[in-house]
Amino acid sequence: MGCRHVNPKCRHRTSPRRPRARMCLRKGCGRQYQPRRWNQLYCQDPDCLLQVRRWQAARRQARRRLDAAAKAKDAEAQRARRERGESSQTPNPTEVAVARCHAAKILLPPNWCDRPGCYEPPLKSAGKPVCFCGPACRQAVRRVVDRERKWRLRGTFQGRQSRKREYAAARERRSKQQPNTGDATPSRGPPP
Repeated sequence: MGCRHVNPKCRHRTSPRRPRARMCLRKGCGRQYQPRRWNQLYCQDPDCLLQVRRWQAARRQARRRLDAAAKAKDAEAQRARRERGESSQTPNPTEVAVARCHAAKILLPPNWCDRPGCYEPPLKSAGKPVCFCGPACRQAVRRVVDRERKWRLRGTFQGRQSRKREYAAARERRSKQQPNTGDATPSRGPPP
């Protein structure tokens, strides 16, 4: 057995870097989880994923209800159903009343917060349209979008240059915030 030769063509495979622990994006969950993929947004708890899928389906349905073509298609389907129902026997009036009450009930407002799992209406604004119910939801979604943007740019020349600028600006801000005590380094307490 000899020593291992260095071959410049052969690179050692390093283990892939694991993303750090994250908070689940769904409002009301708040669990910390270890993501298996870089773009994983939610913890893998079955109840949490079920709530996310329900929110997504309700949002899809609400957007579809606002579409004029979808409204016309649904009206045509209702008209056809009523015509088919006239030839059959008439239902009990109490059953019709219960069905009408359920159908007439408006379950959700037509638009609500863009954070998954949040059913609250967005804040009112005189200027540009608002997508979030408050600063907590806005900050949670902004954090996720920023993380994904940085991950996509990582490893590219543009990404390395923007990270250099971002880190330099952060160092500059930190140095301005700290009081300048001269060349003396701050003393730390005894180690624990």
